[in-house]
Amino acid sequence: MSGSYEDSTGSEEITDSFWEVGNYKRSVKRIDDGHRLCNDLMSCINERAKIEKAYSQQLTDWSKRWKQLIEKGPQYGTLQRAWMTMMTEADRVSELHQDVRNGLVTDDFEKVKNWQKDMYHKQMIGGFKETKEAEDGFRKAQKPWAKKLKEMEVAKKAYHLACKEEKMAITRETNSKADQSVTADQQKKLQDKVDKCKQEVQKAKEKYEKGLDELGKCTPQYMENMEQVFEQCQQFEEKRLIFFREVLQDIKRHLNLTENNSYAIIYQDLEQAIRMADAQEDLKWFSNTQGPGMPMNWPQFEEYSPDMTHTITKREKVKKPNEGVTLTNISPGGEHMTPTADRGSVSSYDKNQAYSAEWSDDETNNPATNANGGNNPFDEEASPAHGPGVRVRALYDYEGQEQDELSFRAGDFLIKMEDEDEQGWCKGQLESGQLGLYPANYVESV
Repeated sequence: MSGSYEDSTGSEEITDSFWEVGNYKRSVKRIDDGHRLCNDLMSCINERAKIEKAYSQQLTDWSKRWKQLIEKGPQYGTLQRAWMTMMTEADRVSELHQDVRNGLVTDDFEKVKNWQKDMYHKQMIGGFKETKEAEDGFRKAQKPWAKKLKEMEVAKKAYHLACKEEKMAITRETNSKADQSVTADQQKKLQDKVDKCKQEVQKAKEKYEKGLDELGKCTPQYMENMEQVFEQCQQFEEKRLIFFREVLQDIKRHLNLTENNSYAIIYQDLEQAIRMADAQEDLKWFSNTQGPGMPMNWPQFEEYSPDMTHTITKREKVKKPNEGVTLTNISPGGEHMTPTADRGSVSSYDKNQAYSAEWSDDETNNPATNANGGNNPFDEEASPAHGPGVRVRALYDYEGQEQDELSFRAGDFLIKMEDEDEQGWCKGQLESGQLGLYPANYVESV
C-alpha cells in the first residue's frame, strides 16, 4: 500500500493541456488579440501611407527644382528635352505614389476599420460581447467535469493520506517487535492500529476509484461540449484570418506598381525621349544660333558723307556668358538705333550673372547720347501720345546697362508699351513714368 502512495505522488505532473481547468482562456484571449491585431494592421497601413505621401512630395519638389535648373542651365536641344523628361517621369511617378497613398488610406484602412467595427461589439461594462460569449460557453461546458474532478481530487488526497497513516502504523508495529520493553498489550494495540489503517486505506481507495470512474464517464460529454465551443471560436478566428489575407492582397495590389500599365508607359516614354536625343542635331542648332552659322553684318566700304556718323554702339547684353558678342549696325546720325539691331537676345539662364561688354571702335561716341543731344533716346516718345499698354510685374532685379534701359526690382510693376522683339527686348514704362527697354523674360503679365 505504501508503494502505491509513493508511486502516485512521484508521478504527479502539472500539464498545460487545453483540457485542464481554466486553460480554455487562451482561446478566449485570442478574440481580444484579434481586435488588437486589427488596430496594429491599421497602424501599419497608416505608416506606409505617410511614407508614400512623403516620397511623392519629395519627387515633386525634386522635379520642380531641377526643371528650373535645367531651364536656366547651358544644356540645349534634344538632350535638354531628354533630361527634362526625367522630371516628367518624377511627376508622373509622384502621382502614382500619391494614388498608392490614397488607396491605402481610403480603401485598405477603412476596410479594416469597418470590419473590426462589425465583428467586435463592445459592452457597457467593458470587453467585447464575443469574448464574453466564448467565456460563458467554455465555463458552462467545463463546470460539470470540473466539479467531478474536484471530488476525485479530494478522494485521491484522502486515499494518499490513508496510505501514509498505514505506512507509519506498520513501521511502529515492526519496531515494537524488536523492542523488549514493549508489553504484549502495547503490541496488540499497535497491531489493531495497523488493521484499522488498512481498512481506512481500502475505504479511501474505493472512494477514490469511484470518483475517478465517475469522472471518466463525464469526460466524453465534457470533451464534446468543449470542442463545440472551441469550434465556434475557430470559426470566428477563421473569419479574421481570411479577412486579413484579403486585406494584405489589396495592399499588395496598391503597392505593386509593376501591375499598373501607366507605370510601364512612364519608362517607355522616358526611353523614347532619351533615344530621340541627337548629338548632331544639337550641334547643328548651336552652330546656326550661336556659332558660325549666325548672320553677320560684315564691314563694307562706305563713301564719306557729311550726314553719316560712323558709330558702333557699345551694349552689355543679358545672355549666357559663353555666347560671345554681336556686332551692331552703323546707324546714320539723327536716327535712333532700333533695339533689335544693337542688343543681344535675353537668355533664361542665370539672370543675375554679370554681363560681358561689347566692343566699339569709337569709344568717344557715347551711344547713350542721341543726335538730339538728349540723354534718353525715348525722350521724344515720352508723351501722352502713347496709348495704354499691358501691365506686367518684374520677376527679377534688373540694372539697366545703357541710358535707354530701365532698372527695376523684383515685384515692381511696369507698363508694356510694345511687344517683344526677336532678340527678347520690350519697350515699357515704369510707374514713375520713365520709358525704356527691358528684357522680356524678366517680367510676367498680371
